[in-house]
Amino acid sequence: MTTRALFSTVAEAAEHLNSIIEYSFDGIFITDKDCNVLRINHSYEEITGLKKEEVLGRNMADLVQDKLISQSGSLIVANTKRPVTLQQQFKSGKEALVTSSPIFDKNGELLMIVTNVRDLTEIYSLKESIQEKNNAIERLRLELEHIQTPLAENEVVVRDDATLAAMVLANRVAPMDTTVILFGETGVGKEVMARYICQHSSRAKNSFIQVNCGAIPPSLIESELFGYESGAFTGANRHGKIGLFELANKGTLFLDEIGELPMGMQVKLLRALQEQEIMRVGGTKPIKIDVRIIAATNRNLEEMVKHEQFREDLYYRLTVFPISIPPLRVRKKDITPLALFFLKKLNQKYNFKKTFSNISVQLLNEYPWPGNIRELKNIVERAVIISSGDEIQPEDLCLLQSSKPIVIVEKKDYASEQEDASPLPERLPSNLTETLEKLEYHYLTMAYEQEGNVRAAAKALGITPSTFVRKRKRYEETYGNKA
Repeated sequence: MTTRALFSTVAEAAEHLNSIIEYSFDGIFITDKDCNVLRINHSYEEITGLKKEEVLGRNMADLVQDKLISQSGSLIVANTKRPVTLQQQFKSGKEALVTSSPIFDKNGELLMIVTNVRDLTEIYSLKESIQEKNNAIERLRLELEHIQTPLAENEVVVRDDATLAAMVLANRVAPMDTTVILFGETGVGKEVMARYICQHSSRAKNSFIQVNCGAIPPSLIESELFGYESGAFTGANRHGKIGLFELANKGTLFLDEIGELPMGMQVKLLRALQEQEIMRVGGTKPIKIDVRIIAATNRNLEEMVKHEQFREDLYYRLTVFPISIPPLRVRKKDITPLALFFLKKLNQKYNFKKTFSNISVQLLNEYPWPGNIRELKNIVERAVIISSGDEIQPEDLCLLQSSKPIVIVEKKDYASEQEDASPLPERLPSNLTETLEKLEYHYLTMAYEQEGNVRAAAKALGITPSTFVRKRKRYEETYGNKA
């Protein structure tokens, strides 16, 4: 099809060309060789925020001087006679990619300059949206790495007055945003207490992020807590990384083993607590945070302050509301309920029907538990595994490292904290079977002396009267008073 067939007249051709320019999605801006504005289309007005009456007939140098535009591609082309591409931001707030191209006549002389203006705002907005989604995905990934399983109400086993006193304090401080520090030996349940406080706070629906300050190498702890910017150090993620403080924003950050924090990091932690803002490694702008801090330690921070191992100002900042969790050996009323709780969970997990014999329960209560609740949980799990029947016997309750029955452990380190138990062998005989038989004979005798008759004694020990009589008779013949 010829041009003559498409456009019947020159005027019609010009009208069609005008329509093409006017309705182009990109902004079109045309000047003569001296950079006087000849034509702009509607899209240029939309993108730049400039009206035709503001620019038509004016020189580009004047528009730049009047700051209607930041720079002019047409002026550059007029000097270089070569195309140029610029990135500009206009008073409309939009950003655009501007390409100015020279148009020459048949003699090679500059005739006019045509500028194409492409709106990048939507592209940038889409890019930011994608970046936000990528950040959200990364945030979720990191949160899943650190977030803890929600704590069920029935997991908090409290019967003893010593523990109840700590729970009263926890209940009072939970609804507030007050910084809490938990003191207690390893294995007493500081993490459980921290999650309990979180779940009874106004931040319960937000993140609970736990970090063990003693488990992170000193060279990495700042970037783990505060994050880092792109290129902050060799090996850093090219997109940077958010830290645990940002990850816990609007939620709770549990700083376990806070006493292991290096002195250099203590200064930065203090600033984060005081200013409620952090600075990423390699960053230049502080980031505001809204985080509730719960700290925990098994160390004596007051002594560490005296020996200049812990900053005094950080100590006072953390100890706004201290809660001491007592060791299991002084929480006698908690031992049996905790053991039964752990046993119930294991029975449900493995579809077992295990129970403790009465003697086993008594032994659990007499043991000093240097490893606290964590040790109790591990010993119960091991007993479930090694017990041959549905009833867990004393010989199934073994120390994890030595496989010795828990009842033959010396208790001299804890004598001041508990009543003396029944007499036990002072030394471990080489024959473990003989030791256990003597131990069983000891409890058979003790039960008979306490109950006064065979039937009641057998019932107290969870065995039949006939078994009681048979075993007692055999042990008396074998060991007599030697046990």
